[in-house]
Amino acid sequence: METGELNPNHYPAQRAAKVVQHYLNTRYGSPHKLFGLQSVHSGNAEDLADSGRKYQLEISVQEMIGNTTVKCSAEVLFPRGEPQRSAQVQASCEELLKINTTAQEEAWYQQHQKNQGLLSVQNLPDSYGHIEPDMKPLWHLCIVASSFVMLNESTENTLYNVAQVANVTQLATQNDQLKFDCHILLHEMVSQEIIQWKLLFTWSPPGGVKMLQMEQLPHRCEKPPNTN
Repeated sequence: METGELNPNHYPAQRAAKVVQHYLNTRYGSPHKLFGLQSVHSGNAEDLADSGRKYQLEISVQEMIGNTTVKCSAEVLFPRGEPQRSAQVQASCEELLKINTTAQEEAWYQQHQKNQGLLSVQNLPDSYGHIEPDMKPLWHLCIVASSFVMLNESTENTLYNVAQVANVTQLATQNDQLKFDCHILLHEMVSQEIIQWKLLFTWSPPGGVKMLQMEQLPHRCEKPPNTN
């Protein structure tokens, strides 16, 4: 792996920046707020010997639902050693805090907290890449939950995207959290593997996504139906 100044368009900088995207989704993502990497402006890598490698990045991140772009400064440390530890991320993106989706979050929450019929959906998107408009907030929420896995699993040699939500089911709960069981397919673009994960998580507007369980399932090696 090269050190010093990086080409923003090459894999080392892009992979580290993608980890920042996953981190931001775990911190700020919701059914109406989803972040994607737009571009890397500059990057620098430093070898910290036994500790790992540290990347310093200047990036632009797009809030994809409202189509708002903000600039962020971030630091990503990929630790060395066994067992593999997840990347450590620090990011300064004050402009993200100004994106206000409170009304939309509360309306969606109230709709599904009071709904007598619990949600249960398969194949988001379907084999044609289509998602019904009223299912898009649920799709966004599952991508946010998937970011917990991708943040935890990412290394300098991986590049993850969500291929599909195979199924997601809302579960009954006795508290004020919406609870979901979700089966996701991740596309690891370096190995071209489709990796299955089963997630159990909760969400509420004030609490955000809380991951209760992440379980990797047996691999699939077929081409993903769609990549986002």
